[in-house]
Amino acid sequence: MAIFRPFKAFRPKPEYAADIAAKPYDVLNSDEAREEVKGKPLSFLHVGKPEIDLDPSIDHYDPKVYQKGKENLQKLINEGYLVEDPEPYLYVYAQTMDGRTQYGLVGCASVNDYWNDVIKKHEKTRKVKEEDRCNHVRVTNAHSGPIFLTYRDIDEINKIISNITKDKPENDHIAEDGIRHQSWVIKDKTLISKIQDILAKVDYFYVADGHHRSAAAAIVGRERQKASPNHKGDEEYNFFLAVLFPGSHLHIMDYNRVVKDLNGLSKDEFLTKLSKLFTITEKSGQFKPDKKGDIGMYLDGKWYQLSANPELLKNPDPVESLDVAILQREVLSPILGIDDPRTSERIDFIGGIRGLGELEKRVNSGEMKVAFAMHPTSVNELMSIADAGKIMPPKSTWFEPKLRDGLFVHFLD
Repeated sequence: MAIFRPFKAFRPKPEYAADIAAKPYDVLNSDEAREEVKGKPLSFLHVGKPEIDLDPSIDHYDPKVYQKGKENLQKLINEGYLVEDPEPYLYVYAQTMDGRTQYGLVGCASVNDYWNDVIKKHEKTRKVKEEDRCNHVRVTNAHSGPIFLTYRDIDEINKIISNITKDKPENDHIAEDGIRHQSWVIKDKTLISKIQDILAKVDYFYVADGHHRSAAAAIVGRERQKASPNHKGDEEYNFFLAVLFPGSHLHIMDYNRVVKDLNGLSKDEFLTKLSKLFTITEKSGQFKPDKKGDIGMYLDGKWYQLSANPELLKNPDPVESLDVAILQREVLSPILGIDDPRTSERIDFIGGIRGLGELEKRVNSGEMKVAFAMHPTSVNELMSIADAGKIMPPKSTWFEPKLRDGLFVHFLD
């Protein structure tokens, strides 16, 4: 039984939403974020990446960084840019990119559901990044960036959202990157209860994006539970900010690979080894795989289609049958000598949002030797892996569009 409940959000006044809404903290490095906020004093990056307002020499995990984030958040509230709703509500958040719209419910998921595996995960987290987000939550006393959750579609919920979004949105703006962001407020208590009752029948929610944020929310929530002598279970710290999207709405893009060298092999030797695993077809232009088992490869100014031999696709394990796993198991490790892609400095990963031209650029510059264009992992594959209690290979999914920070803020008390 999954829990999803309303909350009293702090939200931007509509006229300030476009100025406040910001990309998530983890899609920009500090230098990029400093550039991003030039001339944008209200940008929520001042909260999510507060080191941008301190001397560049400061350690990003210095306590002063989190304190600055708290100050910046309180300033937005004190100056009237972020305003608390009078009652607990649910919300609908829509994002439109390239003519395609995804609609999600905004509310709070349960910390206990996270620990009890009602909320399923598919990625490993790194302790240093976990602790960074934990400190951010501890000091700001807030969940300032939503967790991206998904679930298997429920027609009744889809119909409810469709009816709500026929009305004029309270917030409607187009960001600088061309992505449209809209939101509606669900104030009707009867409708809120109906939505909760329907979602309570859902077996599992899945973390699509935001594994470090969700881990941090759960860790801090458990800390508060243990520290509270009068803990009851309904306190705000038992819940964390999330946007819940039906699986059919999600768009997972390819997550591609570039490798610095051929591990001492000549081009012909490399192609000969690949020919034992794949049918290799030289292409006249860029090749973007459109089905499972096909991989695009860019080498020495040419594109190739690598079609996996049938036996490579028959593995019943939901992880080992992923295209990224096949590439790692059959090519990157045994042929190119990249045994641990998480730590190897000879490999890099490029989100599909950057296009195949970025792969060509990295190879043509001489920085990299070969690039692999992957077919995207599907939502069903993600759910199947999470259901099996397994972990995806690193850099298996790239979700677009990214949820914006600052449109909804949830405080822990």
